[in-house]
Amino acid sequence: KLYPKPVVALGVFDGVHLGHRAILKAVVRKARAIGGTSVAVTFFPHPQGQSSLYSLEHRLRLIAELGVDICIVIKFSRAFARIHAQDFIKNILVKKINARYAYVGKNFRFGKAALGDFKLLEKFSRTYGFKLKVFDVIKTGQHNISSTYIRRLIARGNLGLAKKLLGRPV
Repeated sequence: KLYPKPVVALGVFDGVHLGHRAILKAVVRKARAIGGTSVAVTFFPHPQGQSSLYSLEHRLRLIAELGVDICIVIKFSRAFARIHAQDFIKNILVKKINARYAYVGKNFRFGKAALGDFKLLEKFSRTYGFKLKVFDVIKTGQHNISSTYIRRLIARGNLGLAKKLLGRPV
């Protein structure tokens, strides 16, 4: 196959914030432990039409700095948006990438109408023989750390907290 023993992180990874970093670092550690390839699969433009916190180039640089071997950028188009979640798992995650492990945040959604989630990945991980690791959403006080929350903080001028949640300057 294309990549030996792929350990795959799935997500938009907009902002590459502390939650994203935890997933990506875990993928790198696991890949190194098994002599595999760490792979991040991301989407551009943003599937929900959000303005990105960072340009695609900056996001890819931040992902690479965490030690990820390969970053696959899927062009998010109308046609791609029509792919059913189980077809994404079968045709992309399994057939194209041959994932041994898939790592996602608990709030990751994918596939047509965003109907795919970690529970569907769990179900199909048994069918296709890959292992799934699901990460809880990291909280800061009452808020989940998310790109949406960080965008809101920046809009309000709270750059200090935004910087803390991103793990670097805004």
